[in-house]
Amino acid sequence: MHFDLFHELAMPPALGRSEAQAVDDWLQELMLADNLGFRCAWLVEHHFTRHYSHSSAPDLLLAAAAMRTRRLRLGLGVIPLPHHHPVRVAERVATLDVLSHGRLEVGIGRGFAPQEYRVFGAPMEESRARTEAGLAVLRASFARGPVTLADGTQVDILPKPLQAAPPLWAAAVSPESFHWAAGQQLNLLAGPFKPWFMTRADIAAYRAAWQGDEPPAIGMTLGVFCLPDGRRARRLAAPAFEWFYGELLRVTLPVLERLYPSYEHFRELGRFRHLLRLGVDLAVLRRFGMAVVGSPAECIDRLSSLAEAGVTHVLCAVGAGAMPTELTRESLQVLASEVIPALQRDD
Repeated sequence: MHFDLFHELAMPPALGRSEAQAVDDWLQELMLADNLGFRCAWLVEHHFTRHYSHSSAPDLLLAAAAMRTRRLRLGLGVIPLPHHHPVRVAERVATLDVLSHGRLEVGIGRGFAPQEYRVFGAPMEESRARTEAGLAVLRASFARGPVTLADGTQVDILPKPLQAAPPLWAAAVSPESFHWAAGQQLNLLAGPFKPWFMTRADIAAYRAAWQGDEPPAIGMTLGVFCLPDGRRARRLAAPAFEWFYGELLRVTLPVLERLYPSYEHFRELGRFRHLLRLGVDLAVLRRFGMAVVGSPAECIDRLSSLAEAGVTHVLCAVGAGAMPTELTRESLQVLASEVIPALQRDD
């Protein structure tokens, strides 16, 4: 199992920090993670999401991170392809791969926010077609020759990435998107948008649909906070996790409500929805596998169940991106010294 980091660049009012301080804290955390041996740091792209995520230009931020790290890979997680011209996506991906000396990972997706579609002028009903067209251009741009666009125009997309082809991942939320990712032979990025029993079933369907010669990489994003004292970890994490997941579910709940009929055969679904209506609570998040908070032994036990379901990469949102950087750094060190070695030793 590989251990990555996942960042939203959240701006919780309780922290009272400026955007400049948030970026500085993030860069310092990445430098520490580089020294501690984490594999990759992923950064989202979101627009118009005050407090929840101020990461609207992730390629610029990752370019800064590339100058401050040596081994840590850098992930775009993810590019909403319908919102961008595919040539510009390919150019910026290649440039970032060159800047990072071949350390880039590329996640792609459709996005789900109606406001983003309206502002960027992309009809939501065209999201799948635009995503597939953008993916085709991106893949073609990795070759050394010209690329033929949908209208027949031939262009020489430059620069070329340093890697022969940066690894490609697809974000998946709905059951259909898991099948689509497998059909496109894209590695998988799943998130903590819904209970683990639902995501586990989606991962099983993805693995069953996979037709590639090599097994896929399967990433799972989770809020994680680990300290030697599990009770202290839960006490410190509760306000930040409840704030962050409250924001996350506020943004994604309209999407999730449309998905629930696909999972009605799970008896636990009704209980989850009932508890969610009462408010986001750390105990509920932990019970339904949406967050991992506790001592090293508790975190190892929970993360082991992910590996058993086929997860190969855990994308750790340490402190849910909503805790003071001193606590985030403390947890990074505990994860690196006690949790990661135990799980990699079991591989």
